[in-house]
Amino acid sequence: MNLYVGNLDYSIKESQLMAMFSEFGEVSSVKVITDKMTGRSKGFAFVEMPNDDEARQAIAELDQKSVKERNISVSEAQPPQPRERRPFQNRGGGGGGFRGGDRGGDRGGDRGGFKRR
Repeated sequence: MNLYVGNLDYSIKESQLMAMFSEFGEVSSVKVITDKMTGRSKGFAFVEMPNDDEARQAIAELDQKSVKERNISVSEAQPPQPRERRPFQNRGGGGGGFRGGDRGGDRGGDRGGFKRR
C-alpha cells in the first residue's frame, strides 16, 4: 500500500521516516518530495508498505502524531487526478505600454530649448 505522509517538518529525512514506519512492518520505499529548483523538502512524502494490514496499522498509529512539533497526516495515497488542459488561446496584445510622449527626435514645440529651423 502506498501511503501519503503530510505536514512534515522540512528537515525530516527519508531515513527517519523509514525508521518510524518500520516499527509497523516492512517498508519497501520512502520518498520525501522536494522542490526541483531548490532541493528543499515540500513537507510531504510517500511511503510504500507491501503488507496492507501493516500499512493500515501505521496509518492508525501515526496519523495526527506529533513529530518535530507538527501533527503529521498519514493516509492511503490517492492516484493523481488528471488535470484539465486548457487549450492555448492567443488573445493578441501582450504589449502596449505608454504610447505617448517624446520618442526621440524633434517633433516641434519647445522641448528643452531645441527648435527646428
